[in-house]
Amino acid sequence: MKAIVAVLGAGLLLLSGRAWALPPMTETPAACEAMSGRRIPEGAIGLPTRGATITGAASVTPKTGDAYCLVSGSIRPIDGAAPDIRFQVALPGRWNGKVVMFGGGGFNGVIPDVAGAPLNTPPQTPTPLAQGYVVFASDSGHQSKLGGADGSFMLNDEAYRNWLGDALKKTHDAALFVVATSYARQPTRSYFLGSSTGGREALRVAALWPQDWSGVVALYPARDTTALALKLVSDTQGFAAPGAYLSTAQRGLLHRAALEACDALDGAADGLISNLRGCYAVFDPATAKVDGRPLRCADGDAVADCLSERQLAALRNMESPLRLGFPLASGETSVPGYNVFTADTGIPSANPTQPFVSLLALGNAPPSFPATNGMALSAGFADNFVRFLVARDLGLNPLTFDIADPGPFKRRLSELSALDGADKDLSAFADRGGKVLILQGLDDLLISPRATEAYYAGLRSRMGAERVRRSIRFYEVPGFGHAVSTVFQASWDQLGALENWVERGRDPAEGQVVTDTAGVPGRTRPLCLYPRWPRYRGAGDPNSAAAFTCVAD
Repeated sequence: MKAIVAVLGAGLLLLSGRAWALPPMTETPAACEAMSGRRIPEGAIGLPTRGATITGAASVTPKTGDAYCLVSGSIRPIDGAAPDIRFQVALPGRWNGKVVMFGGGGFNGVIPDVAGAPLNTPPQTPTPLAQGYVVFASDSGHQSKLGGADGSFMLNDEAYRNWLGDALKKTHDAALFVVATSYARQPTRSYFLGSSTGGREALRVAALWPQDWSGVVALYPARDTTALALKLVSDTQGFAAPGAYLSTAQRGLLHRAALEACDALDGAADGLISNLRGCYAVFDPATAKVDGRPLRCADGDAVADCLSERQLAALRNMESPLRLGFPLASGETSVPGYNVFTADTGIPSANPTQPFVSLLALGNAPPSFPATNGMALSAGFADNFVRFLVARDLGLNPLTFDIADPGPFKRRLSELSALDGADKDLSAFADRGGKVLILQGLDDLLISPRATEAYYAGLRSRMGAERVRRSIRFYEVPGFGHAVSTVFQASWDQLGALENWVERGRDPAEGQVVTDTAGVPGRTRPLCLYPRWPRYRGAGDPNSAAAFTCVAD
């Protein structure tokens, strides 16, 4: 049952057979409209600004749920040429004493819906605001009508630093000033929830400002920005080569060949490749077959019902790590590749999520210059990064950018990489009792799961295995792409899992279940702690998590 079927007097919501015990909510905000126009002094914000102003405050009565006060504000930059940071704070009519900050996505430029739900939350789960949380978020320090696809703000140094992370601290401090003004006290717990760019933001706030947060969730974190961008430039150049781009039908052939070779390696032939490491040990698209026919074209040239050598070369380039021929200040010498051989790269499908999957994979048009909306999101990111941030030359063509020897841009790239590494050690956060949940889809073709795995390995090396065991849980989801998927669309009560761990000491470990909402709606799998993965027990409903156990290779 997906709807709310009962509301019990003690604040117990019963949804889909699960109960949410909500804490007593007795505190109400001060008069809402009276806050409009109030100034937030520079001293209330922990990084340099010229202060902030509450630009508006209005009471909102939603169609369902309690009324809340929506506060809007602007934080003024030091550099007069940089844009303001615009933020919003939702103050519930009955506060549970805690706050949640939402992270952004892409290049940001818009304020996330503070009254909404984080990505990949089960649809029946109450929003944080409905649970009584104060919720706040910002546009990261610039404004855009392109919904996270416009990188022109990177021409300004302060705007770039704000996007990279400074805006998070500034917004947090301004929002807590609003909270104290409204409720006359500070929160007891503070959580950060983010995905993609927001996932990077979650890890960054935990590392840089551990005193501000009780726990964070990082879904498919788009971290290590400079190295990531270089890999995306390389992959975009690969598919821009003549004859290298795959049609939708050819992507379908590749996916079918991978399923034929690997679907049953996890014990269940269910359209989901869970034993991915086992698959890459045996599957090579150059020698694979689909429906009994070679996937590679016989003479290597392009034919509609096979893959040409040029297409296979572009796929191998994306699957392989990018070896850097020059040092980065961040220490990277290579950038991991992607699980492109086995992922949904934009296959033929009537699934309503497919247009988004295609956009986040190989796109609907081959790369060209200038970038267009039909291309993969990664191509647009690579284009913006090179032109606006690295070269600051809008006429430079990223498709001709020499990654192996970037010449005068070597120093610039190294300097930029030095700004990316703040999240490499979460020791201070762990030592304060902070908790971190990281979730990554194995089919993600924008944020490589191999890069997230390497990040986790680095945390263990820097922090020590015991610190990581106390504070971090890392899960991978087979079939899940970047936020969306036609194979396994993951949904998970991430805030509930974090709350239980932080506030009640209930370690999520392998007691969590993730639900598919689009591939096979209602299908469930256990969340296995990396590097473990779900294997079918050999009996039971293959669409039920109970029929699977987490195993190591």
